[in-house]
Amino acid sequence: MYYGILLSTTALASFPLQKLIFSPTVTPRLRLGLGLKLRPRLRSFKPQSSLAMASNERGELKRRSVAGSFLFKVPDGDENHPQVALFRRSGKVSTYQHKLAPISGSVEKYDASPMATALREINEETGLTLSSIELLRVGKPYTFIDQTIGREWTINPFAFRLKSKAEGGKGEEGITIDWEHEGFEWFNPLDVNESDEFGGVPKLVNSLRRVWPEYDFGPRAGRILTSGLQKLRDDHESGSRQLAQTAVSTLKNLIAEMNSDVVDDAWWAKVRMAAWHLCKARESMGAAVTTAIVKALDQVEAVFVQNLSPPEKILQMTEAIQTQLKQRESTTDRLRDTFVEYVRRNVIQDVNNPRKTISVLTLSFSSTILACLMRLATDLGVSLDLRILESRPLCEGVTLASKLIEGGNGNPNLTVTLYADASVAFAADDIDILVLGADRISSEGDVNNKVGSLPAVLSQRHVAPRAKVIVVSETEKVASPGLKEQHPAEENNPAELTKTWTGNVKGANVIQSALSNIESGSTHGHVRVRNTYFEWVPAGFIDVYVTEEGLWSIGDITTRSNWVGNEADRFFRDL
Repeated sequence: MYYGILLSTTALASFPLQKLIFSPTVTPRLRLGLGLKLRPRLRSFKPQSSLAMASNERGELKRRSVAGSFLFKVPDGDENHPQVALFRRSGKVSTYQHKLAPISGSVEKYDASPMATALREINEETGLTLSSIELLRVGKPYTFIDQTIGREWTINPFAFRLKSKAEGGKGEEGITIDWEHEGFEWFNPLDVNESDEFGGVPKLVNSLRRVWPEYDFGPRAGRILTSGLQKLRDDHESGSRQLAQTAVSTLKNLIAEMNSDVVDDAWWAKVRMAAWHLCKARESMGAAVTTAIVKALDQVEAVFVQNLSPPEKILQMTEAIQTQLKQRESTTDRLRDTFVEYVRRNVIQDVNNPRKTISVLTLSFSSTILACLMRLATDLGVSLDLRILESRPLCEGVTLASKLIEGGNGNPNLTVTLYADASVAFAADDIDILVLGADRISSEGDVNNKVGSLPAVLSQRHVAPRAKVIVVSETEKVASPGLKEQHPAEENNPAELTKTWTGNVKGANVIQSALSNIESGSTHGHVRVRNTYFEWVPAGFIDVYVTEEGLWSIGDITTRSNWVGNEADRFFRDL
């Protein structure tokens, strides 16, 4: 349609697909790919030349918001260079005819979001469905004016990765262009430029660098950023604390490899843009990453404003971040001590019912919770009846149990029992404590944690109402202000569930066949498999928040949330 931006491939896992699937923005072809009912959609076409002439005659600008998508191929291995597809606009479109551009289209009133627009346009202009692409990155929107056609464009850039056939996609062969394009070509992103000879649409490089900031960093620093973003996106085993550590380490290594001849405002803007992408790489885990990153940027900024030589600035910046990384290592010790002391005073030494045995229910895997439970088993002089839910589909609860057994060294005071997720009510019967981690805490104190947390709380309230619900969390997991509904959900690959059925579950072949038929468009069935990792536990269900800074109230959480929001706004607002 109109000028937009190309999508790359790192962030689709965090997009709430259910909102798209039931949205009127899903085109007939995309709905067919999803196995949904077809809905007619009328598309209006107005010659842009006449619109531009009319607006110019009145001295007005025609304002248009567009979504643009850069489609990437990202080979495995550091030495394999990524490629980006640019599409040559046909002579039938109204603007920028025969120019190279991303897949683009106007954000219409009926579109649920620019992301929905991007996915709609990809499907209409290339024929690709959700099974063939993976969101790589979301770029920071920007606005520019093209006086030659009387337009003010607001660009919402995205980047998607093209899946290979081995991954279940259709690969490059699956791209079928429509009338809006004459063809497409693959380029090394670093070779894209604004020259007349290259022949791109206006601001093409600006759009590209917003989803591929490696464009500005050179080969070595660029590879560090690419690798770090990929680790954040693909690591589904580590918790948000470990991911925050990865993000800060990536920022430190990136700064160390950047050109240090000139450390000026442009250099600082590049660092902040890279930091912004680190915060956005895995938004469901983004609270901890954002807090850790803005703390690191505080350290970098303090050195940046000093009157030092560029090499000396780089050295002091990386040393300051390294100090921050070391300080984070002691966080678990402080949090563990707070947790054990709370249990001692409020559970074991209960004057009405002192305990010689305490029963604890938990789920999933958290290195912080592991440390807390190990200390309970060794330091309190009571027997610990530990009940752990398996936590499908990755069964992190089993991992937690194994770590406790290995670290317990045959401790006679420790008993570990694993329960299927569906038997949570049995597991919660007569417990003393329900221990939850947190991947994100809203400004109101609601906790986003591994799916299964809310059923555990609801079961506890029914079968063990006197039990304490304890959230164990680092303060960095407090998110910036915003409604919990605005925080991104994370839909993950359904194959993590379905692969466990194959060969083991009667009827699994029927489900697999139905899913395959839906993708191929040969049926209009409504079979879906949902693999959601996280859910919200309302603050009203939580007795105490245990942090490395002590026991926190909702007031403490709100104060920290406002600080994170203000700092993020200060560093990223003007990018």
